[in-house]
Amino acid sequence: MPKRKRPAPTLSKRDVPRFLIDKVRPPLAVVLGSPAEVVNLLSALPRVPTTCYQMDLHQADRLREGLAQEGIAADVVAAADLWDLPADFHSAVYLPARGGERELKIDMVEQAYHILRDRGTFLVWSPYQGETLFPGLLKKVFGKTHTPPHDKGGDTTSLLWCTREGERPRRRHEVTFQVRVQEGPSCRFVSRPGTFSYGKFDNGARALCEVMEVEPGDRVLDLGCGVGTNGVFASQKAGANGYIAFVDSNVRACALTELNARNTGVPSFEVFATSRVEGPQADSFDVVLANPPYFAQSAIAHLFIRRAKELMTPQGRFYVVTRQPQELAEVLTQVFGEAEVVEHRGYAVFCA
Repeated sequence: MPKRKRPAPTLSKRDVPRFLIDKVRPPLAVVLGSPAEVVNLLSALPRVPTTCYQMDLHQADRLREGLAQEGIAADVVAAADLWDLPADFHSAVYLPARGGERELKIDMVEQAYHILRDRGTFLVWSPYQGETLFPGLLKKVFGKTHTPPHDKGGDTTSLLWCTREGERPRRRHEVTFQVRVQEGPSCRFVSRPGTFSYGKFDNGARALCEVMEVEPGDRVLDLGCGVGTNGVFASQKAGANGYIAFVDSNVRACALTELNARNTGVPSFEVFATSRVEGPQADSFDVVLANPPYFAQSAIAHLFIRRAKELMTPQGRFYVVTRQPQELAEVLTQVFGEAEVVEHRGYAVFCA
């Protein structure tokens, strides 16, 4: 298999190809892309009715801010699936992430087919020159794929386009995995691309679930719940009188959490899709669990720690798992005064 060439500068730093600008017909959908990439794209296009699809509320909030700063009017929609948007677009432009999840790219191409009108145009502007994934994928889904003529202005070597013709079945990309924690019952979880730890139970989550102490009847908050594994295993200990609140900024993850919580028999739960940990009742949780992502310079982990303190009862217990304990120790001490740490499975689980 040929090696993928190194990417050119990020799409946010590149001129939008003239061919792409000329090919777009309104209404337009922009599929994913970082906020900076989407703003760069829309800054170069004529002002046309545009809907920007994002899966994560953090990204959606940042994109709205970036568009407002540039005076660009566009709707930003966060949804579990791209095909949740109406099938009413003449054009859709996909901005795939550098080094992003292959299965998510496949999923977005297949779902994009279903938001286009007949004869609608789908364009992929890739960060890679000599892209190896999309030519075959687009041909499989759309039947034909095209590259722009070389004389159409700008760097078009990473630009592909195709046309929707007729109908095709919808294909759901998902992986189901089965997990058992310690001596508890085994549970099956459905996962889909674009969610944390797609297709498997994360080792950090397992470490957290093996260290946490949950008593019958406890009210438990699962921060950054992903597809709901940690809260489901906490529910096994909390029992019939327990309650689980799941929180995540990824809308697809929240939809999967609701599905998994119901399928595994969690008796009492709520799911909150929020980028600021809003919704759960303050001073009401006996246990708070957190498995924060390792990006944004620990900003999300710090948010989880501070909100956990506000949402816990005075006797509540907070557990956060990390591979970067030095980055969390200081803020944990500031917020909670003291915290114990348990080294388990190569992770640090703080108990505050």
